[in-house]
Amino acid sequence: MVGTDLAIDLGTSMFKIFLDGKGIVLREPSIIAVDKTNEEVLAVGRDAYEMFGRTSRRISVIYPLKNGVISDFSLAEHMIKTYIKRISMNKMFLPRAVVSVPCGITEVEKRAVVDAIVSGGIRKVCIIEEPVAAAIGAGVDISEPHGSMVVDVGSGTTDMAVISLNGIAVSNSIHIGGVHFNEAIVRYVRKKFNLAIGDQTAEACKRAIGCAYPHKKLLTHTLKGRNTLSGLPETTVINSDEMMEALIEPAIQIVKTVQSTLEVTPPELLSDIFTDGIYLTGGSANLFGLSTLISKKTKVPVINFEKPEDCVVLGAGKAIKFIDKMDGTNKTNPLVSYT
Repeated sequence: MVGTDLAIDLGTSMFKIFLDGKGIVLREPSIIAVDKTNEEVLAVGRDAYEMFGRTSRRISVIYPLKNGVISDFSLAEHMIKTYIKRISMNKMFLPRAVVSVPCGITEVEKRAVVDAIVSGGIRKVCIIEEPVAAAIGAGVDISEPHGSMVVDVGSGTTDMAVISLNGIAVSNSIHIGGVHFNEAIVRYVRKKFNLAIGDQTAEACKRAIGCAYPHKKLLTHTLKGRNTLSGLPETTVINSDEMMEALIEPAIQIVKTVQSTLEVTPPELLSDIFTDGIYLTGGSANLFGLSTLISKKTKVPVINFEKPEDCVVLGAGKAIKFIDKMDGTNKTNPLVSYT
């Protein structure tokens, strides 16, 4: 197991590690709890997530990644070290890693990701853009002279790209994802029901009856929160039509970005996309009706997956084989080496 290579999906809300020959070996929330009085880290991952919204004033629960990039370097570094150590069990020595990043981030942001990964005991870091990783994970042969479009709807960012010959021909990105869906639910419930709810309650409601296109049957979900007028605990019932009303605005923003990406796609690649369809990946692709909404508005079929949230990390895992080909002469290699 010494020197085993791995792939990392640095998600805004979920951190995943793929171990070569083992598959996905770690899936933890990208969150950390800190004592503000002495900067001591109290919990990482699921333990920290359980504290979210339930802490005292001296404890801060933080997501050190925002929109797919590092927003707090020291906390991200600590979290990455913790997770790499957890899966290695002190048996691996300086492995190499493929790390997925959003396609719109800057070189400075990429360097911050690389530095944080290296601090966890990685000797070589190769970067792969998330839409490319998602395409590989979805089973697309990206080496062919054939246009394939991937829309990866993550927690903080939706990345989309048209891929051909191991590279991106056209790409686009919008800071809309699962986090923003939750925020839209919180705002809607506060405005319509005068009820204040937390992020975890919004997430549970989204998973239960959230939709971007109408359900055939009206569904309901019970919400518990605080009445903003009386300040007392209160319970209300929300239905799926109301949820669609809450979520349609961010969903339409994603659709408009997909449409604008298609508008600038070369005709030859566009014809391939109309034939094959759009590959919809990412955790927020699980939102009911999102694929239908995209298909209806773009007139292009949309392909769904059983576990769209795993496409990126699985694709990054499959790309591990390209690390040995980083000699500078292979211009079709989808990876970029940073160390």
